[in-house]
Amino acid sequence: MPAKKSWLILSHGFNMDGRASSQTITDKMPYLLSEGIKPIVFSAITGMKDQRFPHRQFLAWGPAAFRFDFRHWIANQYGRGIIYKVLTRTVSILLAPLIGLEKLCLGYSSQWSWAMPAFMHGLSLIKAKKVDLVFSTGGAWSAHLAGLWLKKWTGATWIAEIHDPLVIRKDPNDQGFEKPQNRDARFRYYLEQQLAKYADQVWWFTDGALHYAKVRNSNLNISGNAHGFMVLPGAEPPGGLNAAKPHVYSDKLNLCHFGSLANDRSLSTILNALVPLFQKYPQARDQIRIHAYGAPLDDLTIEALKYLGMSDVLLAHGRLEKDPLTGKSGRERVVEKMQESDVLILLHGNDEWCAEYIPSKFYEYLWTGRPIWGITHRNPQLDQMLQERGAYLSLEGDKAGISMALERIWLDWQARTLIEPKWLPLGVDQAVQQILTEIQWK
Repeated sequence: MPAKKSWLILSHGFNMDGRASSQTITDKMPYLLSEGIKPIVFSAITGMKDQRFPHRQFLAWGPAAFRFDFRHWIANQYGRGIIYKVLTRTVSILLAPLIGLEKLCLGYSSQWSWAMPAFMHGLSLIKAKKVDLVFSTGGAWSAHLAGLWLKKWTGATWIAEIHDPLVIRKDPNDQGFEKPQNRDARFRYYLEQQLAKYADQVWWFTDGALHYAKVRNSNLNISGNAHGFMVLPGAEPPGGLNAAKPHVYSDKLNLCHFGSLANDRSLSTILNALVPLFQKYPQARDQIRIHAYGAPLDDLTIEALKYLGMSDVLLAHGRLEKDPLTGKSGRERVVEKMQESDVLILLHGNDEWCAEYIPSKFYEYLWTGRPIWGITHRNPQLDQMLQERGAYLSLEGDKAGISMALERIWLDWQARTLIEPKWLPLGVDQAVQQILTEIQWK
């Protein structure tokens, strides 16, 4: 592939503070710029507009996506106070009939319709010969749909970065995919097939995701077709962080989780493991605290808090937004809290698709220099990275093993001998260099 400097980057959630699918691309931008690439970014209105290069933000054309984007835009403009509540509720009521009709007729995930304005404006740029290469990325698959349409209409070079697998694997014996049960799942399966057929280069973020994509799409292995490969995305250290901050023990053992929670990725796993620990070491009841940042508690955790009576042990802090007093972004505030932790909790989940997924928070954890307690499921690649760096490691569903790991953490904390992990963070620079090498840009 010859050098192509003018890149059209399609990313629905570009510059959304704290959103993993946004960080995946926004962290790459300084390195792409340093390589002489001239980007034009298309995104939704959900993030902040970038001033370093042309960045055009479009409203989606469908009612469900419009409601989603509008909520984030209002939050960026006015915060989440009374103005946000009044306007978003009004818009939700007005759009409800149209959203119902859209769901009935199509049944796709809400952001699909952003592909339409991205395609129309991208087509104009390509026809004007202002774009050499189209790069679709991010969590919402609408970016890849727009990239596919541009490829088919213009023949432009198209590369794609798959943040989360498009096809969810449920059964370990099903050759790498579930039988699509709904229209959105069927369309995602179709879209993955189109990516494998038409994209010039396409990559995934884990060995497992690449493996099962190749199982489903054998042409990824055939010379002359799209070449699929794996890239570890890494993360950039916000706030100029480039070294581990010395740890200071306090009178509490602080176990901290950052990011989303769900019934298949639940802090109830740890709450239940505390029961035998408190029985064996009663004093631990007053000294252990679990902190949850970034998301509401899942239903299983809420239930566990009630029947175990541990509402004083688990402290839910919610999402950390930009601080208007200090000017620190939500992401910078998160890193500060990470470095204040004694141990960082990494919940992987309990679904079969864990074999294809590594939580993006893992890469930020590596920059903090704090020990990680990983509770993982069917992912040897993640297990190996944790073990190489020094971590507490448990397997999802192994109640005895999880209890033993928690006891070891408690005893290590008491002795002031918590694991000191190796300083082996993964930056974004290595990801960009690998991508440029694989697509033979230079």
